[in-house]
Amino acid sequence: MNFIKSLILLLCITSNSSAQTSPFYKSYDWDTNPNYVIEASDKDIIALKEKVVTEFFFEDQNLTEYYLEHKVLWLNSDDRIEEYNKVYLPYASNASLVANKARVIKKTGEIIVLDASKILQAENEETGSKYNYFAFEGIEKGSIIEYYYVEKRRPKYQGARVDIESDYDKQSVEFDLYAPTNLLFNFKSFNLETAVVKDESSTEKLHWQFAVKDLQGIDREEQAPYTAAIGYLMYKLHKNTANNTIITSYNEVAQNLYAFYYPGYTEEENKLIEKFAKKIAINADEDEENKARIIDLYLKENIYISESGNDELKELKKVLTSKTANERGIIKLYIALFKQFDITHEMVLTTNRLELKFDKEFEATTFLQEFLFYFPASKKYLAPSKFGTRFGFPPPYYMDNYGLFVTGYDINGKRKAFSEVKYIEGLPANSSKDEMFIEVSFHKEDFTKNTIKIHRKLHGYYAMNIQPFMNLIQPDRKNEVVDDAFAKSSDKNAQVLSRELIHEDPSLFGLKPFEVTFDLRSEYFVEKAGTKFLFKLGALIGPQMEMYQEKKRILPLEAEFNRSYYRTLKITIPEGYKVSNLDDITIKNSYTKEGKELFIFDSYYSLEGNILTVTADEHYRETLVAPELYEAYRTVINSAADFNKVTLVLEPK
Repeated sequence: MNFIKSLILLLCITSNSSAQTSPFYKSYDWDTNPNYVIEASDKDIIALKEKVVTEFFFEDQNLTEYYLEHKVLWLNSDDRIEEYNKVYLPYASNASLVANKARVIKKTGEIIVLDASKILQAENEETGSKYNYFAFEGIEKGSIIEYYYVEKRRPKYQGARVDIESDYDKQSVEFDLYAPTNLLFNFKSFNLETAVVKDESSTEKLHWQFAVKDLQGIDREEQAPYTAAIGYLMYKLHKNTANNTIITSYNEVAQNLYAFYYPGYTEEENKLIEKFAKKIAINADEDEENKARIIDLYLKENIYISESGNDELKELKKVLTSKTANERGIIKLYIALFKQFDITHEMVLTTNRLELKFDKEFEATTFLQEFLFYFPASKKYLAPSKFGTRFGFPPPYYMDNYGLFVTGYDINGKRKAFSEVKYIEGLPANSSKDEMFIEVSFHKEDFTKNTIKIHRKLHGYYAMNIQPFMNLIQPDRKNEVVDDAFAKSSDKNAQVLSRELIHEDPSLFGLKPFEVTFDLRSEYFVEKAGTKFLFKLGALIGPQMEMYQEKKRILPLEAEFNRSYYRTLKITIPEGYKVSNLDDITIKNSYTKEGKELFIFDSYYSLEGNILTVTADEHYRETLVAPELYEAYRTVINSAADFNKVTLVLEPK
């Protein structure tokens, strides 16, 4: 995201005023005689006050930002005291602290102000970065800590976030933004009813403000996109009226991205690209989808992607000669090869929807965090810098989300980029499925011993965890890895008699499912109970997730991707025995919305002679589960867990 910001053309931001008042922090202070009121509470923490103030200020015609954070926290547990006995202040190489204060207010009213010796500095051993922190002392249960600091920093005006809600109650939350009279800001509230309003009484500066009282804490719930779902604000500099310029514009972003990633190549670069391309086995008659798939596999197996910010690693010549790239360098290489092999594509910038959902209306560089390529011919995506992903299956949390699509053309010798915010469709459930075929027979003399045949097929995201990386597993460990993952998921002591791997070639990912077959012997699934035998039928499918919810669901649930499970279990019942509780197999729960079956678990059986065939199908066709749908979703999830517990009773006829 920082790189995206650096690509944006920094339009001239100048003041239309010859004089300015002092920045706000010069006159800001805490109450000399604080009188905070805390009613009896069993909470472990309450924020009595949280305030953020930011001011954009011209100094010598250069725009700077003063950012203040002020917190007053009542602490009522040893864990919270431990959490807050050190409060770390922000660190950035281009920023400085211009004010900071901290104090402890005890239940008795005694006030302990931290002197300079309690504002300490430490150093990150890995990065060498230095940072400051408040070291509070004398905190007891029921004490209050209060602190504020002011940071002078390079202005963040192209999209900044301010969290309003969190996991504890807050009595008062305030946000203020000040700016010169020629700089107009836009704001948006997310997951909140209250909006930012303009203070019309302010004349020397522009002033916007936000205030709420008595916010309840939002608990972290299972599989909730917590950071994306709580209440927060976003702000950005929209317009400079001094020169009538729109500051934050996706069209400008697109133009600068296109200029950077689609440059004209030098003669030397063209030769290096052609030489590199010859190493990639692409037939002349391959369609665009297969070309892109082959390129993606080749680069992820042959180019090392470094997290280094080394500028050399973004240069195409260096990448081609060293086989090492940073994120910018690998994106350039993909694009060079797409051009070489005539593959139509678009750049896409989006977010991880667990952390921040891309907003289709509020243009801000904050949303331009993750990079994808989109291929219109196949309607598929790839993530160039994510080694663990492959063509058609980018990180799933980047999908089911909006994104900025960027493409460009040469028009009459001029290079022009275009951008559009569009939805990144998630993959259907049938694209990522887990198929399981199991046959079970009983030892003729000892029914507690089983012979089991397993055939497993993994597609899509389920296969992506293993199929692309089979060639990286040491040959002498391959059997152990596969056995532990698939043959011994229920019985760790199962004896593997034979195994076969099918379609383990990484190049087949996305084309053929990854398949494994096993012949096993096990003494785990059957227990003797007098003349009866208890057969753990459900355990054959392996452990299943079980979801609990004691309170009403508040937050939505975000599944990783749509998915399907198909399971067929064929049991040969011993001669002279019958199953007395067949109805326990039948479990069906589903949820349908507007005629579309979104979630379902359905298990049923057929009995022909002594062959019992059990089918258990399970589908999840929606990744975003709103709170009002949670119980239906949870019921389906727990149905699989219920099936996992099914034990059949075999008794003499």
